[in-house]
Amino acid sequence: MVSLRFPFLFSQSKKHPNGISRAITSRHFSATTTTVVCAVAAGAAAFAGIAATRNSKNPKPDNPFIQNAVGLLFSNHLLAPWASLSLADPSPSVVETRTGATFPSVVFESRRLLGIGLRKKSILGLKNIDVYAFGVYADVDEVRKILGEKYGKLSVSELKESKDFKEDLMGGDIGMTVRLQIVYSKLSIRSVRSAFEESVGSRLQIFGEPNNKELLQRFTSQFKDEYKIPRGSVIELSREQGHVLRTTIDGKEAGSIQSKLLCRSILDLYIGADPFDKGAKEDIESKVASLLQVDH
Repeated sequence: MVSLRFPFLFSQSKKHPNGISRAITSRHFSATTTTVVCAVAAGAAAFAGIAATRNSKNPKPDNPFIQNAVGLLFSNHLLAPWASLSLADPSPSVVETRTGATFPSVVFESRRLLGIGLRKKSILGLKNIDVYAFGVYADVDEVRKILGEKYGKLSVSELKESKDFKEDLMGGDIGMTVRLQIVYSKLSIRSVRSAFEESVGSRLQIFGEPNNKELLQRFTSQFKDEYKIPRGSVIELSREQGHVLRTTIDGKEAGSIQSKLLCRSILDLYIGADPFDKGAKEDIESKVASLLQVDH
């Protein structure tokens, strides 16, 4: 049986030979009060019809009308959207369709989802394993404030070709969060730590001084053995004001490190020159570019 001790440390996945990009499905649900009231009224009317049928002179327990009405009211297709409705938070969620991982459209009240992707690994070059799905978020107001003056007049296509734009997005003091949702059930925190030692360590060498072992050790030591990360666990890596990288694991803060180099190295894994998911990177860049075009 193949050991999966270091599931991140394999070659990155490549695009499908047919050029098919990853599929992402957005579930857009409206939760206005009017919609809910109408839905409830429709349900009440349907039940009234059922009751009237049951109380007729010749009631038939297996009446097709009753069966169809009940089936309509309680089918998964009808209840699934209702299960996601929240009058307090009408924002839609987004699903990474290959894994079923669901991402909120907004985190920390102001950071909007730019795109989602998938981190895969290869076992002996024979089989790819889905390790985690990820979503990249950014504070829209800060994006426009910091990048708008310099890039606001450029078209989306021009921005996507601009190396300076990409560097300013990764290196600027913009609030951003990378949300990782574990989908591989046998992943251990030790594997996560080892993986970051490899991937983040290589970026630190590219963008910083040759020897950044102390900074890397401070970051990876946050992933202590006490943490358990079963399928569905969430790790968030957030760049806060002043280039502070804040790490949380299932909502618990694991640590914070002030380092522009570390923040830039983390983001490079997802939106840099050699990202984990190229399709996700393209979506994220397009989204940021479109945010800057809102007033043009």
